[in-house]
Amino acid sequence: MTAPLSTAIEAPRGAIVVGASSGIGAALAHRLAREGCQLALVSRNADALAALCEQINAAAGRPLARAYPHDVTHTAAVPALFADILRDLGRLDLVIYNAGLLLPVALSEFDTEKDQAMLAVNFLGAVAWLNPAAQLFERQGHGQIAGISSIAGDRGRVGAPVYGAAKAALNAYLESLRNRLTRQGVNVLTVRPGMVDTAMLKHSPRRMFVISPEQAADDTWQALQRRKQVVYTSARWRLVALVLRHLPSAIFRRLSF
Repeated sequence: MTAPLSTAIEAPRGAIVVGASSGIGAALAHRLAREGCQLALVSRNADALAALCEQINAAAGRPLARAYPHDVTHTAAVPALFADILRDLGRLDLVIYNAGLLLPVALSEFDTEKDQAMLAVNFLGAVAWLNPAAQLFERQGHGQIAGISSIAGDRGRVGAPVYGAAKAALNAYLESLRNRLTRQGVNVLTVRPGMVDTAMLKHSPRRMFVISPEQAADDTWQALQRRKQVVYTSARWRLVALVLRHLPSAIFRRLSF
């Protein structure tokens, strides 16, 4: 449901969703399309991306979504691709970075190759895409940036240490962008999902408060409408995060997740 008119902002006319082919990214693409937004959808899965664009355009009855196959680890390609998208859309109001990678890591495993892969997707790819977005929005004096982070970035956990560290780095980076850009009228939103029913969840040893990608997308949309700085999805994870952040280290380190 769209926010009341008194609190809602104008729907973005042009948006980029990076990591759009499935899960929260695909749900966000559908949500933005229902608002009439022109979409540049980015993912390394070209076939899934093309199918998503077909679905969105068929539902809309007009060409709203365009596919841009891209691997976010190829950061050197981002400036040219960003410029191509800006030219194709003609206007850009919103950039969402949703690409994420969680690899299974055993409690006794310390695998630098896996760690580098997770850092490349979860953090370095975000910097490569959101830096040009920040520069553009600063120059034009409006726009919104959203980064899909994770509750895993709130505190260091025994499971998948570098995944959590990458999300913590993303949180700090987004906060820094927010502090830089807010005076120029640009909003930066950090989205911290709990457990969402996506392919990534198969690597989780337990399930709790699982929500659909569509709910995560709707929560994100509402937060964008209200120009919020941080949103947990679902909202109950904010309370979970508060409890976990204040657990003494001697207790927290005994947890198995």
